[in-house]
Amino acid sequence: MDDRGGDDGGSFVAVRRISQGLDRSNTCHTTSDEVVAGSTAWLGRSLSCVCVQRKEGDSRPSFDLTPAQEDCLLRLQNRLDIAYDGSIPEHQEALRALWKAAFPEEELRDLISEQWKEMGWQGKDPSTDFRGGGFISLENLLYFARNFQKSFQDLLRKQEGERAMWEYPFAVAGVNITFMLIQMLDLEAVKPRTFVGATFLKFLSENESAFDLLYCITFKLMDRQWLAMHASYMDFNAVMKSTRRQLERELLQDDVTRLEELPSYALLSR
Repeated sequence: MDDRGGDDGGSFVAVRRISQGLDRSNTCHTTSDEVVAGSTAWLGRSLSCVCVQRKEGDSRPSFDLTPAQEDCLLRLQNRLDIAYDGSIPEHQEALRALWKAAFPEEELRDLISEQWKEMGWQGKDPSTDFRGGGFISLENLLYFARNFQKSFQDLLRKQEGERAMWEYPFAVAGVNITFMLIQMLDLEAVKPRTFVGATFLKFLSENESAFDLLYCITFKLMDRQWLAMHASYMDFNAVMKSTRRQLERELLQDDVTRLEELPSYALLSR
């Protein structure tokens, strides 16, 4: 099935409104006010969830969590609530660390610099792009760079496969992947409402870095889908939809008991 076509063109920078003390009631958080993706609004649209029994008057299923799973989910949600703030030293250092991991041979002249465009940020100030995923999107990129250095560099420098003339910008794509995973796993809800979300929480309770690890797997899978579809810049949204479907299928496989057993995990190299 070909996912291309339609009105899915133009900018693909996702924007997620981040605020302290989010209302984590059992309602869907993907609204037109909270999800903006340039001219496309592609995330969370026309994507069905896998449902089990529903509570009366509610269109979504409900999964009970163990105390350990509740704690792990709350800690992850606390990470999601943190917006990137360039005035916080910890955030500044994380940004410098990302540059050093990406370009160890090149010194960063300033936190606001034209050099950032080499990584695939839209402008000279990456903080303007972090509004889409918050501080966790920076943490995800840094985790990727530190734990799967070869795959990180391969994607950053587009070293694998036959590349398009108009490629996706690496860093901005990374922010969009963070955003997509938050929506796919329904992480802003008080408890999961899909099999995919419930399955992920099982992995999270066994590995607190599960979200970061799944991010790395997803980034590599997205690039594989990009190459398989012979995609170019305007096809990014279709590639992301295809990536999400494949990831959901893998997470629901009966023989997968941890993230390292996902078929796409094998794509990663350290």
